[in-house]
Amino acid sequence: MKPSTAAAKLDVYLPATPEEFRTGTVTRDELAELQRNPPQWLTDLRRNGPHPRNVVAARLRVSTSGLARAGITDPLTTDEINALVEEPPEWLERERQTFEEVRREERRLAARDADRRAEEARTAGD
Repeated sequence: MKPSTAAAKLDVYLPATPEEFRTGTVTRDELAELQRNPPQWLTDLRRNGPHPRNVVAARLRVSTSGLARAGITDPLTTDEINALVEEPPEWLERERQTFEEVRREERRLAARDADRRAEEARTAGD
């Protein structure tokens, strides 16, 4: 697989990976081995960053769209993320609230759909 695909599966920022990782290819077995026994560079990168947008968003408990709305387009390090968490700016509080509202609505819709399927299954059996 391409290095970009492997980096995405490993939740790391591709430009921060070693040159040999970025320029080579990664087999499924190699990816599985990296996941099972991460080398020091991978451990350090996961711990300290810089982190890709999806990881930054998850650590801040916002959506990637929320990051974009806030103008956060560059990868952030763990220290930068922690600084935002310790003293959350207004945009972070607002995006966290929006993100939670969206998640709440998604859960409500999923429950509604599950109830409808259960009702359909029950009435189909009658």
